[in-house]
Amino acid sequence: MTKENRRSQKQLRHEKIRAQKNKRQWIGYGALALILIAAIFWISSRPKAQPLDETRLASNPRIGSDSAKVVITEYADFGCPACRTWHRAGILEQVRAAYGDDVQFVWKDFPVITAQSPKAAEAGQCAFDQGKFWEYHDVLFDNAPAIGVSDLKIYAAQIGLDTAKFNQCLDSGQNRAKVEQSQNEAQRQYAFPGTPSFLVNGKKLVGPPSYETLKSMIDAILAGGLK
Repeated sequence: MTKENRRSQKQLRHEKIRAQKNKRQWIGYGALALILIAAIFWISSRPKAQPLDETRLASNPRIGSDSAKVVITEYADFGCPACRTWHRAGILEQVRAAYGDDVQFVWKDFPVITAQSPKAAEAGQCAFDQGKFWEYHDVLFDNAPAIGVSDLKIYAAQIGLDTAKFNQCLDSGQNRAKVEQSQNEAQRQYAFPGTPSFLVNGKKLVGPPSYETLKSMIDAILAGGLK
């Protein structure tokens, strides 16, 4: 083999290597482009949250008459064992049975106990948007601590919510601002140390109260001895 032939074969090998390298580069560029396109499509196809107006931000789940003389506000967390125990004890039902329209009960979110709590709080607000907060509230506490996103969607179907609307609400974070508003209120305005915490006509009450404790406070308010 002549020197020229050897040089020519060597040059061909180098060109072949360059061609293979260029091919791999273009394949890599193509794969990257496909990933970018898929990411853009995924982002653009995600449900989009609509900003909440002042009326929605001021709305909270409640039971009882707006003219009630006593307003009990609970700041609670669906992932909180103490909140669940208080719910299962039926104290709210005892108060309602004893005082009727004299007492209104208000729920506000304070999701600080588990990593899943904030999304569960959002789910409760999505159920509230469909007029079924309390049914959803009961199902969550009855099934806790199973409050992952897939669980939250199953419970929505179980109580007859429009699941398409519910899933869009939950996946988009539609009510995140509402949940954060209530949490900030609990932490910054009232400095509550944990859940559940309560206000009784604006008077702070930390920890799950017994029926007797609430009865004493309610009776004092109704008698004019506690403002």
